[in-house]
Amino acid sequence: MNFLCRFFFIAALLLVCQPASAEKRVALVLGNSNYKNAAVLPNPVNDAAAVAATLKGAGFDIVDSRLNLSAADMRRALRDFADQARDSDLAVVYYAGHGIEIDGTNYLIPTDAALQRDTDIYDEAFSLDRVLLTIEPARQLRLVIVDACRNNPFAETMKRTVSTRTVSRGLARIEPTTTNTLVAFAAKAGLTALDGNSKNSPYATALVKHIATPGLDVRRAFGFVRDDVLQATGNRQEPYVYGSLGGADIALVPVASTPTANLQSETRRDFELALQVGHKDALNAFLAQHPEGFYASLAKLQLAKIAAEETRVAATENARLAEQERARLAAEGAQRRDQEKAAADAKAAEERRVAAEKTKQAVQEQVAEAERQRIAADTPAAGKPSESKMAAADASADEPAAGPIAIERTQGPSLASLSAGPPPVALVKSVQAELRRVGCLTAAADGEWKTASQRSLTLFNKHAGTKLNVKLASLDALDAIKLRSTRVCPLICEHGFRPDGDNCSKIVCAEGSFLNENNECQKRRAKRPTARREPDDRPARVDRLVRERQNTEASAGKTKSSGQIVCDRLGCKPVDRGCHIELRSTSQAAGDGGSVQVCP
Repeated sequence: MNFLCRFFFIAALLLVCQPASAEKRVALVLGNSNYKNAAVLPNPVNDAAAVAATLKGAGFDIVDSRLNLSAADMRRALRDFADQARDSDLAVVYYAGHGIEIDGTNYLIPTDAALQRDTDIYDEAFSLDRVLLTIEPARQLRLVIVDACRNNPFAETMKRTVSTRTVSRGLARIEPTTTNTLVAFAAKAGLTALDGNSKNSPYATALVKHIATPGLDVRRAFGFVRDDVLQATGNRQEPYVYGSLGGADIALVPVASTPTANLQSETRRDFELALQVGHKDALNAFLAQHPEGFYASLAKLQLAKIAAEETRVAATENARLAEQERARLAAEGAQRRDQEKAAADAKAAEERRVAAEKTKQAVQEQVAEAERQRIAADTPAAGKPSESKMAAADASADEPAAGPIAIERTQGPSLASLSAGPPPVALVKSVQAELRRVGCLTAAADGEWKTASQRSLTLFNKHAGTKLNVKLASLDALDAIKLRSTRVCPLICEHGFRPDGDNCSKIVCAEGSFLNENNECQKRRAKRPTARREPDDRPARVDRLVRERQNTEASAGKTKSSGQIVCDRLGCKPVDRGCHIELRSTSQAAGDGGSVQVCP
């Protein structure tokens, strides 16, 4: 409570201490690179970031920067900006991405557009007239910058429903019908623009160099942009501006609003850069450099928001594991005591998850309230057009007029350096935890982005239809995974278990069946009946007769042979001298028919 009181006191103090200004300037910056049904464009996101940083550095009251927008996101962005532009003096819209011209009308294409037929353009894209309508209420200057004249893959693949409907190369010439309106193309109508070989396109590079020069008329600024692009591209690309203005000079950054050096401007720039980097290391570095004040309070709230999200992710994972353990013990028929303990653990984990959700929601509300206070400090009262109060107090005279903001410090970590290099451990753990939640990662969230984590993000791309960079854990990946509320990757269970929702259940086969190698229950084959045979005692009788004959021969001694041989079923032997052979039938021999030796 004490913190909130200090926060509102500082906000009120800043409102009172700000000088009035002459005009309100707002900007909407859009960059589309990751198209789902076309090749990825390398530069639009980078170009949009550079333009947004330039306009923020120029002291614009509102710079709404949004990247990789679907049709729904783009519609929402235009609606929101229409409200912001309603009481503005100067409104700017910058768009980088794919654009197309059909029947003389120019369209900006969202990232989820398919455009299989030419008539789909009316449902899946936004006409340039729709953008102009968004900024129409601005009083002094309405400016639309279209960096969308690149080669368009949709123009070659879409089906034509009417043979007379034209789909031309580049964009079509436009004549604004509203006064004090300019439309700037990266390339003249009917021609295409170049992406270049660097991080930014030639047009965006020239734009951030000249557009925010204090006191420079906007028409002369675009003239300088044209000269730089022609020189950079060997006269292959010529930017063009359509529309007209009156005789008075109109500058995006008036000389009168050039900020003077002060600590508040430096603090605000550092805070916005820390927010752009978007992780705890950047915010902690900011607090190390600016431990007190209005923006320090905002940074602490942002840290609390990140901590609440990490706690929520961990609690959600613990609840899932506890419930999975409870279900496993129930399926295996474990002892009642173990099942009751697992059920209690699952209930406690779920309660902690719910508490973490509530804490996160409360912190988000605090952050939202703080952001409303900051916007209120930047926004003049209705009917009193003036420059942003916060921007006037926060501005710095030595701030560069164009290009990305560079920050240097003599002590402590550099905020600018935090945006490069490997992602922080907290970000990696958050991405890993989200991958576990959607079923794409089975390993623990250890904060190390190795082969297992990269393979899991590859599986997410495969099953979610995304094209995230698997080499590193990024904020884009974290946001994309968070959008999935249910399992994405299929559940894989060990042998003997089958998927059951988000858990693995033990497979129990019916009586007379067994679990085969394919994890399926298979009936056992019945044994074939065999004929029953009476026990055969003939081998025993033969052995007994042989032993008796051997004993008789041993006791009587050997007799001389008569030279004849007699054979029976026990074998053949010489006939004893004085004996003879008789042929007897089976009845005579008591079942032993054949030749026998007869001795007197």
